[in-house]
Amino acid sequence: MKKLVAGVILAFAAIIVFSSSIVITQEDEYKLIREFGKISSVITEPGVSFKVPFIQSADTLPKQILIYDLASSDVITMDKKTMITDSYVLWKIDDPLLFAQTLNSSVSNAESRIDTVVYNAIKNVISSLSQNDVISGRDGELTEAIMANIGSTMGQYGITLLTVETKRLDLPSDNKSAVYERMISERDKIAATYIAEGNSEAQIIRNATDKEISINLSAAEAEAERIIAEGEAEYMRILAEAYADQSRTEFYAFVRSLDAARASLTGTNKTLILSSDSPIAQIFQSQP
Repeated sequence: MKKLVAGVILAFAAIIVFSSSIVITQEDEYKLIREFGKISSVITEPGVSFKVPFIQSADTLPKQILIYDLASSDVITMDKKTMITDSYVLWKIDDPLLFAQTLNSSVSNAESRIDTVVYNAIKNVISSLSQNDVISGRDGELTEAIMANIGSTMGQYGITLLTVETKRLDLPSDNKSAVYERMISERDKIAATYIAEGNSEAQIIRNATDKEISINLSAAEAEAERIIAEGEAEYMRILAEAYADQSRTEFYAFVRSLDAARASLTGTNKTLILSSDSPIAQIFQSQP
């Protein structure tokens, strides 16, 4: 019975020793193996490894991308305008050994350093820009300037900052209305300038068009007068030729008399009464 109890105790102890010697590393973490408090090795690949039980211990550090949300803060632009910035940082641990040595393996310590460095970079960048430049730099230019200002500062802690993004970049509530009114006034002035330039250009175009139309109309009227004059001259020439010949004269006189008689027959009354001494009656009487 004693041997059985002793065997169970030994087996239980062996299980405890074996389990305490196993180190399981997940894909999203680093394992730091410490021996008497000093880091003896770093496990960066996922899998199962072993350590000396009761002598060595294992600490865990995150391997995935982390997010740190900075508190909202006031910053001053180059033109002495106050703005409120609210940003967040994406970062990760690249060198777990350096991270553990400089920041005591503490994520909160790392976030404290990130907060200080990023806030100073945001303040430096925005203080070198006017308010309009800050507002118009929301399409990536502001992030690039902040990341350039940070540089490789966090590399000394084994940290890489992936990006600094601005969630909100706004004006203080006490001067927001005044700034909006000033911006609207400036935009109205620009719009008025564009409208005035457009009206001036439109007037120039209208004047040029009116002048061209006047010239074209004058030319067309002159051409019409010339054609009418030529037509009348041709008409008079034909009449002169017609009346120059006695036989044609009588024919044309007869045709003209018919035209005159037809013109006098208007309305529903188609009766033509002529005196005997009327030139038209004489023409008709003279016909056989």
